[in-house]
Amino acid sequence: MDRTERFHLIDQMLTNQRVVSRQQFLDTLEVSPATFKRDLEYLRDRLMAPIVWDRERRGYCYEKGEGDEQFQLPGLWFNTSEIQALLSMDALLANLQPGVLSNHIEPLRSRIRMLLDEGDHSADEIARRIRIITHSAKAYRSEFFQDLCQALLSRKRVDMTYYSRPSDSKSERQVSPQRLIYYRDNWYLDAWCHLRNGLRSFSIDAIKALSIAPEAAKEVDEAVLNRELESGYGIFSGAATNEAVLRFSPETARWVSRETWHPDQTSEYDADGYYVLRVPYSQDTELVMDILKYSAEVEVLGPAELRQRVKQRIDAMRDLYAAG
Repeated sequence: MDRTERFHLIDQMLTNQRVVSRQQFLDTLEVSPATFKRDLEYLRDRLMAPIVWDRERRGYCYEKGEGDEQFQLPGLWFNTSEIQALLSMDALLANLQPGVLSNHIEPLRSRIRMLLDEGDHSADEIARRIRIITHSAKAYRSEFFQDLCQALLSRKRVDMTYYSRPSDSKSERQVSPQRLIYYRDNWYLDAWCHLRNGLRSFSIDAIKALSIAPEAAKEVDEAVLNRELESGYGIFSGAATNEAVLRFSPETARWVSRETWHPDQTSEYDADGYYVLRVPYSQDTELVMDILKYSAEVEVLGPAELRQRVKQRIDAMRDLYAAG
């Protein structure tokens, strides 16, 4: 077993048995006395484990601290998903421009790297061997992001100038921030829009001006937020009102069948080996883009409106290339 497993086992034995003899450790860990000594020193010196030798009972035990609280090993050993989470956090924090919450971000990044360092492999080695590559990540103007975080946590409204890409226009809005969402390498704000009198998701990089308003933010119940903004497909979601039925070729199914497009999706293989995926959605903007990625390897079976939208995009592409 590796050192990580030995540390866990030492901690488990001390917790369960209270007092453990040296020979019990050697037999269970299957290591030499010198290796056991090094493990013990590391636990004591680096992880501050209060392991002491009890002369009367001739064994090792945890020394009781104040309040008789039992020592617990810090979470320093990571499985694949935990390593990915830590590296993703580091990449996410690095994506914020210098000056954005810098007093808080750098200590967080240092802590993440220290956690990785204290495992079996150094943070540099992990970063060299395992990489998180962000795709199409946007940069954020520090003064807007920081003020937005302040308003969000202090529960204040914000006045902002927002740029709408679909209409190529700007609008003045007052919104009550509810939460920040990091999705597909980009930041979004879920907020109650007082102009539209409803919940909306705003892309942070489309905010052109922002100031904190004196009025208290309107509170929206979390269950309502989840129902309105998470039940549909992607960041262009809302309360799900439609179900997309997509039929993927057997070849493409080898990849798509392993993907989660939505937590409430359902799927099956038809008699011809095609993969049929059903995805709830409200707005279809992002869904159409994802469908087009698979070109002729996917067919929209329904609803008819979605099928027509995809067909229109395909026709437009054909016309574009035919004109050349």
